Amino acid sequence: MQKQPIKLIRLKEVMAVTGLSRSSIYNYINDKRFPGQVSLGCRSVAWVESEIHDWLEQKVAERRH
Repeated sequence: MQKQPIKLIRLKEVMAVTGLSRSSIYNYINDKRFPGQVSLGCRSVAWVESEIHDWLEQKVAERRH
């Protein structure tokens, strides 16, 4: 079985995919309710795309209960 490559997405794409604002994303991260970012350098971060999609799927599943 071949591993899927990890795709990183930047903040603007995370905001577009989730519908959350920048401040909401960072508030959720501080509350440990959102996937953390990956440091790419001294002032550059990104998120693992699959973790963001998993988070969204969890939110949809919570709605169903």
